[in-house]
Amino acid sequence: QVQLVELGGGLVQPGGSLTLSCTASRGTFSIYAMGWFRQAPGKEREFVAGINRSAAGTSYSDSVKGRFTISRDSAKTTVYLQMNSLKPEDTAIYYCTGKEFSDYISWSNDSWNYWGQGTQVTVSS
Repeated sequence: QVQLVELGGGLVQPGGSLTLSCTASRGTFSIYAMGWFRQAPGKEREFVAGINRSAAGTSYSDSVKGRFTISRDSAKTTVYLQMNSLKPEDTAIYYCTGKEFSDYISWSNDSWNYWGQGTQVTVSS
């Protein structure tokens, strides 16, 4: 069973930066697309960014486009989310996700197979 472990959450001031990482283990050969979703208190989980296996294709939600960058290591097992110009509305639990044998980057959380436990990101002064 694939496991995803996120690192890098924390407290940051508005306008600051933070980088999240997510490392997959066990059965990583089956993971193609990877991505990040987030869930703020009282809100539904929403898509943030996704990347395909070759890292040639990426997708971003409108709310983070131009501020966040998703990338992937050459071993295809670790995905990063570089977050710049953070806003209080970016405060949420961020979840790493992976898709089995598919490079399609879906904005629907029902389409993803594996999930990490989540890491808290708080943007506040």
